[in-house]
Amino acid sequence: MRPSRREFVKWVSASGIALSLSRLGSAEAAGLPPRASLPGREGWNPAANGAGRIDGVAKVTGAKLYASDFRASDLPGWPQSTSHAILVRAPDATHVYVGMDLARLSGALKPSVVVTAADLDKIGTRVPAFYTGDLFCPVGKTPIYMGQPVALLIFETFDTFDRARLALRYGTFVKFGEETGPVAIPNYGAYRFTRVAGATPDAPDVYSPVQAGWVSPGRSQISPLPVWSPLAKDTPAPYSKAAVHGEQIRSELAAKNSNLLMLDREFETQSVDPMFLEPEAGLAWYNSKSESLELVLGVQSPYEAAESIEHMLGKASAPFKPARINAQFTYVGGGFGGRDHTPFVLYVALAAMFFPGRPVRLAHDRYQQFQAGIKRHPFKMRSRIGVDRSTGKITAFAADHVLDGGGLANFSVNVATVAATAAIGIYDIPKVDVTTVVVHSRGVTAGSMRGYGTLQSMTALEVLIDEVAAALPLDPIEFRRRNALKPDGRTMCGNRYSVSVRTTEMLDKLEKHPIWQQRAQQKSAARPGTLVGTGLACVTKDYGAGADCSLGRVELSAEGKITIYCDHVEMGNGIGTALANRVAIHLGVVADEVSVARVDSYDVLGLVTSGDPYTMDQKTQDRAEKDPRWVPAISTATSASVGAHVGTHSAAEAARVIFRFGLWPAALELWNIAPNDPRAKDWAKAQWKDGQLVMSGLAALPLSALAAKAYARNLVTGAMAHSFSRWEWSRARFPFNGEQYRAEIDALAVRKGNGKFARIDRVSVRFPPAVNNQSGNTYTSMCGTLVRVEIERATGVLRIAKAYNVFECGRALVPEVVLGQAQGGFAMGVGYALLENLPPYEGGPGNGQWNLGQYLVARGSDLPLRDLEIEVLPPLTPDEPPKGMAEVVMVPVVPAILNAIFDATGRRFQSLPVTASLLKGVLA
Repeated sequence: MRPSRREFVKWVSASGIALSLSRLGSAEAAGLPPRASLPGREGWNPAANGAGRIDGVAKVTGAKLYASDFRASDLPGWPQSTSHAILVRAPDATHVYVGMDLARLSGALKPSVVVTAADLDKIGTRVPAFYTGDLFCPVGKTPIYMGQPVALLIFETFDTFDRARLALRYGTFVKFGEETGPVAIPNYGAYRFTRVAGATPDAPDVYSPVQAGWVSPGRSQISPLPVWSPLAKDTPAPYSKAAVHGEQIRSELAAKNSNLLMLDREFETQSVDPMFLEPEAGLAWYNSKSESLELVLGVQSPYEAAESIEHMLGKASAPFKPARINAQFTYVGGGFGGRDHTPFVLYVALAAMFFPGRPVRLAHDRYQQFQAGIKRHPFKMRSRIGVDRSTGKITAFAADHVLDGGGLANFSVNVATVAATAAIGIYDIPKVDVTTVVVHSRGVTAGSMRGYGTLQSMTALEVLIDEVAAALPLDPIEFRRRNALKPDGRTMCGNRYSVSVRTTEMLDKLEKHPIWQQRAQQKSAARPGTLVGTGLACVTKDYGAGADCSLGRVELSAEGKITIYCDHVEMGNGIGTALANRVAIHLGVVADEVSVARVDSYDVLGLVTSGDPYTMDQKTQDRAEKDPRWVPAISTATSASVGAHVGTHSAAEAARVIFRFGLWPAALELWNIAPNDPRAKDWAKAQWKDGQLVMSGLAALPLSALAAKAYARNLVTGAMAHSFSRWEWSRARFPFNGEQYRAEIDALAVRKGNGKFARIDRVSVRFPPAVNNQSGNTYTSMCGTLVRVEIERATGVLRIAKAYNVFECGRALVPEVVLGQAQGGFAMGVGYALLENLPPYEGGPGNGQWNLGQYLVARGSDLPLRDLEIEVLPPLTPDEPPKGMAEVVMVPVVPAILNAIFDATGRRFQSLPVTASLLKGVLA
């Protein structure tokens, strides 16, 4: 059983390591300049006008917020000097690694320490299961991927490090012997998703993944790819059933039928880099006197990073096993998924352990980040679609996806399954069969990245949908409208969405927009030598990973000051401001301090966990939940667009408890309303206005007066909560003041007056059923995009003349962040469609020679800076929860551009990116 942090300390102490985690720059770090503590309403009050960010000033004025900002001299109690480390990586994965030319680093360039695979074997490190593979390639082996580390070099002074870094950038420092070809490693995973709907929309499905579970083919066939046939050797029975239905769907698509329009198309997407602004960096110091490993890290998954380091060193021999690990977490200078479960943190820890007593900084430059950083998966897709010519309704769809996962598995299987289950986008298709497989290759590791598989599969789909509409022929929006999934319809996994579905409303917006209405006029009015085209796309994207959780803690002072703690990470997503604004819904004003990436502030909850929340069965969950402190997961990564929906949830629920059992009874006393007065139960009718609690016919009460009364009467003045979501929230009841309080949380602790926090054990709980793991996404946001392009016939240069993005995100907690995410998503979509490309193997980023000189990202000149209109649909109800939207706003941009290119040129492109040289070749 994986224990709470408090019990975790006790548990790992028995094996030699005590683990603690905190957020760097916390309020108790006396004498430090402001860092990750946000100024709250003293700095600026976004609630005053409904806009703004409380973290903005600190960022733009250069406050030390990010991992790359820190040196040892910034940290109290650390030595003043900082040493530096370099990871040496293999630029080849087809020859045997035979060592390094260390003579090249002689004299003033000589490293103080060299760490290799042999050193790790000698001290007994372990590789966490998620990162299975050699941390360093051993001498005598062929690297399993390009960019695999072969050694860690540590330099005592910056000058030595800097000169050595330049000397290592070019040449043949890493030496190779005989050619072996790439290392063969089994596929990372393969799945088949098949659904056959019932005879009517209300009838049960004949077959679906949510009914039968997810299935994989047998793995005994000697073949580079799975054999998908139901008759293949060693086929598991559950898979065989899906395969029989799937092959029937494919047979119907292949049959000659004059009433059926059938298109069979292939589409290919490329590898790209997340290109976050701050390359990965970390700082570590092993204090050999106290046997304490101190870490400063910037990651999307703090809890996982700390556990992985503990696992790596937990069985190491002395003196390489610390007695305790203290991991401090900073802001992240951009993530886009690329800092979620990153192996980089393991090497930061190793640097300190092999150079005890001296703080060591490991920081990638952009060359190293290209060579080592997690990439987006390249996809090869074949799609077949059948449409009834008379009705314009899609009857069946089949697809086959092959993903290149690169050197380590990372999240490849998850990306593959998300892409597959999203393969039919916004549409209602009664018969669907999608196979997907992720292969190992010698390329740089691919993993989590913004769009997470849907960007690839929905781009292929929306380009195909446009081609179908042209072939029928039918207006592209009308064709989409006829086939759009209704709000109560079933997805391709057989489940229904549990949130609002606003596809029709979005299509109406696209249809009425001037960009669409004027497309023929603009085309005919094009300047000589210029082609004009208009394209659209409409998509859906899930938010959440299916086993998400958050920790939140809210405290109210006697003067009415509010402090918020949260375990989610600030990585440009405005989580601090989102927390402040969501808590303000319940407490009336923006917090005075917001502290993020805090995984150290909830010990009193005493949480324990066990098993895998993604794979556990219902019986296992039912047994475990009898322990009132058990939860399926304690803390998860800030990824999958969960910031607004998940990251703020626990803090909001904690604030609700403070209001219900602290401020509301204080208000009743100030209003002289007796407990037996019917109005005493009208807390839902109370409203906050300008920091005062108002009720019809009663005096307005400022927060300061309510807080003072709550302290005087020993009412609730602080609360902390844990929540878990598996496509729906956990719910529990807690005994409180003679009643049972019900909330969408599973753990609760409160503080009364000036007292200490005390846990309240739940008396009942309902965790989301384990069968939800078999469903596709049930949380979804939708987005539609219109693009008008102008293409110079002579050069192929494409300019986006106008664009329109319309989407919905429930309640927008921070409108400026929502707008910024939409703008950034549009820019990333343009880069993906037209510019960015990483060759997969030799000649690609794994050779260590790539930088922004040859990797093109979208610049201002590539974007419609003054002609991008963004519309956010208002929430359907005032209390509609926030939805994740940071990924969905990128996805339709890419197919909309491709459809616009077809409208302009008459040519459909089936691979990315569509560069100016490609367009010039087509138009010549």
